[in-house]
Amino acid sequence: MPSDLVDEETRAQVAGEASAAAAETDVAAAPAPDRTAAAFFDVDNTMMMGASLFWFARGLAAREYFTGRDVASFVWQQAKFRVAGTESSIDMHTVRDNALAFVAGRPVEEIEQASEEIYDELMADRIWSGTRLLAQQHLDAGQRVWLVTATPVELASIIAHRLGLTGALGTVAEVVDGRFTGRLVGELMHGEAKARAVRALAERECLELSRCTAYSDSTNDLPMLTEVGTAVAVNPDSELRSVARSRGWQVKDFRTGRKVARIGVPTMGVAALSGGVVGGLVALRRRNRWPF
Repeated sequence: MPSDLVDEETRAQVAGEASAAAAETDVAAAPAPDRTAAAFFDVDNTMMMGASLFWFARGLAAREYFTGRDVASFVWQQAKFRVAGTESSIDMHTVRDNALAFVAGRPVEEIEQASEEIYDELMADRIWSGTRLLAQQHLDAGQRVWLVTATPVELASIIAHRLGLTGALGTVAEVVDGRFTGRLVGELMHGEAKARAVRALAERECLELSRCTAYSDSTNDLPMLTEVGTAVAVNPDSELRSVARSRGWQVKDFRTGRKVARIGVPTMGVAALSGGVVGGLVALRRRNRWPF
């Protein structure tokens, strides 16, 4: 096997194990006795309208954590990453290496406090009520519910806590002496890394994956969706909708035409970005205005 593929698999394994280890369990969120079944929810466009990392970066930019040029670069990288599945290894390495560069040197407590504020300002009103109800149904059945997302585990845990869920599996950033280094532990929580994280958590929590359910909007999450006994496509992209139909999976779509257009810009708008929105974003940022 080529060495670069071995390295990718190793990073995914490290990321999955690190994310499972970092996942905190809110005992109050799982009071009932069904301890071997659980649910796993993707966040971007599944639990939340748009990309959580985008809103996180936007909130940090408003707090002057970085420049307009940094914002434009970040949006472009995240859009390419989100569109998905066909990125070159160079693109993926760039996204991985730069994913959390904007918090390098910052104290963990500072970023956690900012994350709380950013959730209230930019994310709380973007939670899909239909998906939130699905999660609540699992909680009411005595099952635990975790978010599984590429967003930093600190932010993911805040989202999970605010929604009354059990916990979160997210991208783990390296911390030294209480400060972020800007580097990742292993890999972004994406694709195979999500499946590995779910498996590691299942082993730790004594879950039976055949009794578990996973929810996502994207074919990027097929490794996670096929890891559990029940897969559900939520607000699916066209590829996942096709896969779901062929495999007999449930499909839940909580979008309207207006909302589809609204969430498309920060997560899927690569064509628009390449047509000049990046330059406009920089200019608008300098005037303290936003296009989204």
